[in-house]
Amino acid sequence: MKNEEIMRNVSSQAFVNEVCEIIERGRKQAYDAVNGSMIETYWKIGRRIVEEEQCGNERAEYGKHVIEHLSRELTMRYGKGFSKRYLAYFRKFYLTIDDLQILQTRLQNLTWSHILTALRVDTEVAIRWYLETASKEMWSVRTLDRNEQLFAAKYLPLLPTEEELRREIERQKEIFLLQRQNN
Repeated sequence: MKNEEIMRNVSSQAFVNEVCEIIERGRKQAYDAVNGSMIETYWKIGRRIVEEEQCGNERAEYGKHVIEHLSRELTMRYGKGFSKRYLAYFRKFYLTIDDLQILQTRLQNLTWSHILTALRVDTEVAIRWYLETASKEMWSVRTLDRNEQLFAAKYLPLLPTEEELRREIERQKEIFLLQRQNN
């Protein structure tokens, strides 16, 4: 009798474990689907903001009003999550990754938290690099944040300012023109 009972318990535990695995896979698939849909929704909102701004005559001032007005309307209708700051992030997100296919194929495993962390960086090139690297290397949000801070602390002080870059470009142009004249 004991052997049968032990076998039933083992079989029952294996059965429970299998059902738990099914539930966990289903939850992960649901989470991934919701996350992907949320990211695409934010990207599309960013695109619409940019399109709306480009219809305005005085872009900077009009663009500011577009985000303010939209934030008020969406917050009244949907509650939190549509502050001016977040709408500005949606806009920046679209301007940084303006091709939805790139987003869906190269960054599909990232969460909105990854994207939001990368959007804190100033340059589009750096944002894209962080997003693509985080996706390819399967970085957690924490790792992405740590790597951004490490880069900022270690390398940003070494980078030239925009003015220094402009001067260097002008210097290189002059050298090029002189060499061209001598040949």
